[in-house]
Amino acid sequence: MTELQVLFVIIPILIVACAILVARFKDLLHAVIALGALSLLLAVLFYMMQAPDVAIAEAGIGAAITTAVYIFAIRATKRT
Repeated sequence: MTELQVLFVIIPILIVACAILVARFKDLLHAVIALGALSLLLAVLFYMMQAPDVAIAEAGIGAAITTAVYIFAIRATKRT
C-alpha cells in the first residue's frame, strides 16, 4: 500500500470520528471546533481527489468563515 492509499483510508475514518464528536460534545464551542476540523479534513480529501478548487472553497468557507461565525454567535450568548 502506498502512502496515498493509506491516507484515502485514514482521512474518511477521521471525518466520521469528527462527525461523531460533533454530535456527542455537550459544549457548543468544542462541537464547533470539531466541525471546523471535519471541514478541514474534507478539504484535504477533496485536494487528494484532485479537486483543488473545491478544496479551497471548503477550507475557506467551511473551515474558516463558518467556524468563525459560529464562535462569534456562541460568544454572544451566555455559556453556563
